[in-house]
Amino acid sequence: MAANWAAFTAAEPDLAKTVEERFGAHAHHVLATLRKDGSPRTTGIEVRFLNGELWLGMMPDSRKALDLRRDPRFALQANPGEGTSMGGGDVRIAGRAIEVEDARTKAAYGEEVEPPEPFHLFRTELTEVVRTYVENDTYLVVQLWKPGESLRTIKRT
Repeated sequence: MAANWAAFTAAEPDLAKTVEERFGAHAHHVLATLRKDGSPRTTGIEVRFLNGELWLGMMPDSRKALDLRRDPRFALQANPGEGTSMGGGDVRIAGRAIEVEDARTKAAYGEEVEPPEPFHLFRTELTEVVRTYVENDTYLVVQLWKPGESLRTIKRT
């Protein structure tokens, strides 16, 4: 089961706001894709939250774009920033990236974001959103959301 960003936001608005803030704090994040041989590849990426979708844009024929065309599964981690404070916690998203072929959708994205042309554009289908943070310098808190399930919160000492 998967959901777009709007569905996640409707299901868990507070967590969605925190996730967007974490991704908005820095321009560059880490995307994990799968190579032809199945081994992981990590690369830098900028992401956009627009019109109820989480978008991944990338240069033409980049390794990450070719990886996603072959196998759409991805993991995305927000840049933790400098030092170890990670205000807002550590945020990760997993799912599938679906390449956008529709010219009007790509044009609308291009007008809003103004990426270098040409570019690949992928919309995401989320399968998991995870936030990990420290509460009161005592607990490690893990929030886990999956489509169709309630938000799980786990506290560890």
